[in-house]
Amino acid sequence: MKKALITGITGQDGSYLAELLLAKGYDVHGIIRRASTFNTGRLDDIYKDPHIADSRFHLHYGDLSDTGTIRNIIYKVQPDEIYNLGAQSHVRVSFDIPEYTADIVAVGTLRLLEAIKDYQEHAGKKIKFYQASSSEMFGSTPPPQSETTPFHPRSPYAAAKVFAFYIVQNYREAYGMFAANGILFNHESERRGETFVTRKITRGVARILAGLDKKLYLGNLKARRDWGYAPEYVEAMWLMLQQDTPDDFVIGTGETHSVEDFVAAAFKTAGIDDWKQYVEIDPRYYRPSEVDNLIADPRKAKEKLGWEAKVGFDELVRKMMKHDMEKYGAKG
Repeated sequence: MKKALITGITGQDGSYLAELLLAKGYDVHGIIRRASTFNTGRLDDIYKDPHIADSRFHLHYGDLSDTGTIRNIIYKVQPDEIYNLGAQSHVRVSFDIPEYTADIVAVGTLRLLEAIKDYQEHAGKKIKFYQASSSEMFGSTPPPQSETTPFHPRSPYAAAKVFAFYIVQNYREAYGMFAANGILFNHESERRGETFVTRKITRGVARILAGLDKKLYLGNLKARRDWGYAPEYVEAMWLMLQQDTPDDFVIGTGETHSVEDFVAAAFKTAGIDDWKQYVEIDPRYYRPSEVDNLIADPRKAKEKLGWEAKVGFDELVRKMMKHDMEKYGAKG
């Protein structure tokens, strides 16, 4: 039975990846941060009482800022694969807490790589490592963006991700580690955090339809992104670690839509055509430096991994709207 260790397991991607690996017969371990409130809601469907003997799902307290705990967990679990999905992942917030973002996103990745290198030298067992890179690294570089496109990060989050990307490449080349970067473009789902723009939109529209809110407050409506469906993207992560040699891959749909397109599609799904009367622009949601347009060139992933996106933009919006309309009792 293969063992996998996932950082960021309580997030959108972590929960979907845990489900995928459990379905494939893995023993799945996740690192979670201690909190005074429950933060494992996305894992409720797969969590089992740890006293049950046949449980293949295990949670460990830890943090990417804590070198000692990371090392201890790796030595205890002895994983075959590690997926680093943990991060301070909100781009706008990274401008407010840049030092913390860099410590978790950039140095946190380095801490993991050092711990893996140390474990491999002492235990004589290889670990395959997946790093969650981001399309935000491309920043203002003109689209489409592929594995050979230069990076031009436009936020502390993106800059930290660039460091993590290159340190993964460095450890792969310097120490022969199996370390792969997945450059994932925006991927959304019903489990997306409510402060991220897509979920903020679908949640806001559902609440307006249910009579709970009157307005939806947003920032830059002109920004364009390549949006896909998160459950499909975690399969690409797994596929990268099943290859004979480690490599880096761009994962996306190859299509772009604006935030305004997403807003219009969400309101249309709710049966509202004149969405502009419900949307207000709030300057506080603008980033100090914007990323205008991201479009993936995912040909390499299709050729080498056999992966391609199946859920299109309209279906993605419908899935998210259906979930939030049901959550708030809204009738479209």
